[in-house]
Amino acid sequence: MIDVTSLHKISQDKVSDSVMKGLIDLISDSGLSTISNIIDETFEEADQKDTPITSEHEAYVVSQMVFKNVAKPDYKYIEEEDLLRFFDKDEVHDVLLLFEGAAGTGKIKRSALKNWVVKAYLDRKSLAHSLNDSRTAVKQLHKLATGIVIIVNIAITLLLLGFATTKVLVVLSSQLLVVGFMFGNTCKTAFEAIIFVFLVHPFDVGDRCLIDGVQMIVEEMNILTTVFLKFNNEKIYYPNSVLATKPISNFYRSPDMSDSVEFCIDVATPIDCIGNLKERITMYLNSKPNHWHENHSLVVKDIVDLNKLYMALYVQHTMNFQNMTDRNLRRSDLVLELKRIFEDLCIRYNLLPQDVHLSYKGTIPPAIPFIQTSPNSQ
Repeated sequence: MIDVTSLHKISQDKVSDSVMKGLIDLISDSGLSTISNIIDETFEEADQKDTPITSEHEAYVVSQMVFKNVAKPDYKYIEEEDLLRFFDKDEVHDVLLLFEGAAGTGKIKRSALKNWVVKAYLDRKSLAHSLNDSRTAVKQLHKLATGIVIIVNIAITLLLLGFATTKVLVVLSSQLLVVGFMFGNTCKTAFEAIIFVFLVHPFDVGDRCLIDGVQMIVEEMNILTTVFLKFNNEKIYYPNSVLATKPISNFYRSPDMSDSVEFCIDVATPIDCIGNLKERITMYLNSKPNHWHENHSLVVKDIVDLNKLYMALYVQHTMNFQNMTDRNLRRSDLVLELKRIFEDLCIRYNLLPQDVHLSYKGTIPPAIPFIQTSPNSQ
């Protein structure tokens, strides 16, 4: 049995080998699929069989089925009393923390449930791919080790039986030196790749990484190469021996990450107005505890040209940047909220007076002669 409460307290960085081995053995022996199982509509039938979710669309369908089965008829939310049919009161509080906006209101929206189910499917899918690639790499390494052991056993057997004399061994060793000279660099590369994959292991399948200034998703891991996907689904093959020499940023393994928004306001803005700006920003961040941590700072970085204040807002997300789409949406909402606050508080930036010089570059038209005549002239 697994105590879920104790499982949540386990830190990914501090889990011991014995605990990890016990969890793996338990999951392996239980026959559970590494991908989420959908709830069949024939739940009450005794011969029900779960089928794995294989796409985001199926995950969306599952979320709709769960919402329909849990929420009251014609309700737009799942409320606490609906969850009490399945969980204890203490567990309901933990469940609400998983869904966006549910911790404060006590209600789970249909969209929040859908996002959570899709995210759970994607996480389990990445785990399944990672396990499959690790299993493939271990099999390849096992074949290589088996070949080396067989060769050593044959050599020892020939020596013990007396079939291999000293002259034969000298000839074989000379041939091995030639092979080592020809394939020495390849063996060195393969050894470095094995060390990188099994000992260093800086990423898993599905992790978002930053390499050479380019963000990429790990698509496939092999012993010698790793396949990445760029933002436009372009595949890039990196030799693992080359990756071992590069600094790699792993967003998925990072803790909750910080972000910043920089802007300028007029130097003539009153101090009281800046204080109101800080209060409004604090109210907005506190109203979205699922998106932002409470710790943030609004600082004045510099006074530029004696007419504008160069300011920066530093905030901390409640997630890392593995899901870059969610990060961009949260930051976009924050920037739009700042614009709304600026409009409400009449905070703006005005340019300094500028000198304007006018010049005429066209040709001067010829002067028309003025002739004055008397009324009596003919």
